[in-house]
Amino acid sequence: MKKFASLVLILLLPVFASAAKYQEGKQYTTVSDGVTMVPEVREYFSFYCPHCFRFEPFFAKVKKDLPKGINFTRNHVDFLRAASPEIQGMLSKALAVAQQLPNKEKLVGAIFNYIHVQHATFSSEKDIRNVFVLNGVDGAKFDKLMKSFMVNAKAKKMKKNQDYFAKKGALTGVPTVIINGKYRINTQELDKQNTEQDFKNIINYLLAL
Repeated sequence: MKKFASLVLILLLPVFASAAKYQEGKQYTTVSDGVTMVPEVREYFSFYCPHCFRFEPFFAKVKKDLPKGINFTRNHVDFLRAASPEIQGMLSKALAVAQQLPNKEKLVGAIFNYIHVQHATFSSEKDIRNVFVLNGVDGAKFDKLMKSFMVNAKAKKMKKNQDYFAKKGALTGVPTVIINGKYRINTQELDKQNTEQDFKNIINYLLAL
């Protein structure tokens, strides 16, 4: 019996360690009473955000190491001052279009590069279309997807999510990561010596709550 109790204690030690390490109000904050129907890691970001651009390789690694069956979802926002809400709304739709295509990561990277590397300006949907065409997307297909119900519904859902958490004071800047629609990761409180691993650890911890 003592051996069994010792074994149980050993198995639970990692759980106790995580519980002690990650504290509500410090490394994470509960920002909603409800949870999403499907477990998810949602990144709120903007193509105009330089921090989001720099974090692209970081989040690629995080996404790769997520537990099987966990969705990594990107939610574009429209509240940055770098462009009008209308242009930012078009980029939300462009993200939804890219997500319907096989080379979505390349297209997302191309939009980021257009802004932060080429230092070019999106002034219309035509400019966004040109980026897609230059990266191998048929122009007619882009036009059709931009007008599609699915793409417009996804863009509206991004806006709805953004407004919901903004009103709660949980979304004041980007990038922001919210787990299961309930827990926001406070990245400034994570281990600065090993941020990537600590980020992965807290994601796993919050997914299990």
